[in-house]
Amino acid sequence: MYEDITLTCKDCGQEFVFTARDQEFYAEKGFQNQPQRCKACRDKRKAAAGERELYTAVCDKCGKEAKLRFKPTEGRPVYCSECFAEMKNNRQQ
Repeated sequence: MYEDITLTCKDCGQEFVFTARDQEFYAEKGFQNQPQRCKACRDKRKAAAGERELYTAVCDKCGKEAKLRFKPTEGRPVYCSECFAEMKNNRQQ
C-alpha cells in the first residue's frame, strides 16, 4: 500500500527516507502532512524545546516547593503539581 519516499530536510538539507511503516503510522494518527525534518533535526528541536527556564515557588495549598514553567504572578496562587492535579480532579467530579 505504501512505498518508501525520499524527502529533503528543511533544516539541514539532507535527504531522509519516509518509510512505508512511518507513512502507515502517520495515516493511523490522522496526520495529513509528510514530515519536513529528518530524525536528527526533529530530535534537536525537541531537545531545544525542553530547555525551558524553571521557576521555583511555594505551593499555596501544601507549602511544598513547586517547579513552574512560567514566572509566577504576584498576588495569584501557585500550586505544586500534586495539589493542582487534586484540584483539577475535584472540579471534574
